[in-house]
Order: sequence, then C-alpha cells, then structure tokens
Amino acid sequence: MLVSLNSNTGHHDFTATATDLPINPAGLPATVAGPRPAVAYLGHPGRVAGLSTHLPSGWTLRRAAGLDDIGAEEIVLIAAGTIRDVETARRVLPRRSMIVALVDEEAPAEIVAGVLTAGADACVRGGQPAILAGHLVACRRRDRATRWSQLNEQTRRY
Repeated sequence: MLVSLNSNTGHHDFTATATDLPINPAGLPATVAGPRPAVAYLGHPGRVAGLSTHLPSGWTLRRAAGLDDIGAEEIVLIAAGTIRDVETARRVLPRRSMIVALVDEEAPAEIVAGVLTAGADACVRGGQPAILAGHLVACRRRDRATRWSQLNEQTRRY
C-alpha cells in the first residue's frame, strides 16, 4: 500500500488524500473564496521532508518560527514532539487548533499516550510522508465535520 501511495500522483476519490469531499476546501474550484488547508510545522525540516508532495493539491506546508507565528486555521505539526511541547502548544494556541505530534518510530507507548493526553489531536510514529499526510488530512476532515455538527446543534431547539 505504501508503494502505491508513494508512487501515485493521480486523483483517488475518497482515499486518505482525496480532495473531492465537501468538507475539504481543496476540492472546491479555485474561484471559491475561503481559507485553504495549511500546515505549519515546528521543528527540523528534515523530519517533514517530502511531506508536501503527499498533501492534496491546494494545501500549503510552511515552517513556523514559533507558536506565535501560527494562524488560527492552520494545522500545527510538531516534529519530534514531546509532552511538554504539546502542553505548551495547547496552552498557547486557540482551543480549536488541530495539533499533530510526530514522534520517533520507536517511541515508547508512554510517550504516545503522553502527547495525546497533553492535548494532541493525533500522534504519528515515524515520519513516512504518505502516512503523515493521511493523518493531517484526517485531522482536517475531523475538524470540518465537528464544526458543521456544532453549527447544526446551535440551531436546534429542545
């Protein structure tokens, strides 16, 4: 499966990096206004090398100078994330910010559980670009779906 994901540059409907679902703005025509999906990463650029080629078209990846350089709509990727890094990010960033922690492939379960408990929305072991891209797209979809469901709940009367 990884070989297929790594070598394929074509469009696949409803796959991990599909861009045609209604909750993913990358599938909208270029004339539609609105925020485009963006990932701001903290850490060494080598940890995310090749990631941009696996993100859907319309997505941007940039290195943030620090937590104060991250926009409200950006997904935060903490490369070589630690529990302290995630706790700090969760405390400083708006609550709705999506935080993904990238940990070493052989990180013990305590580290994975720790970053998730500290507030990361996802924790990815290793740094294979296709897998990491799939997690980022899933976080974006989960965020969009949650926002839509909350809008729906606000209009209900009990």
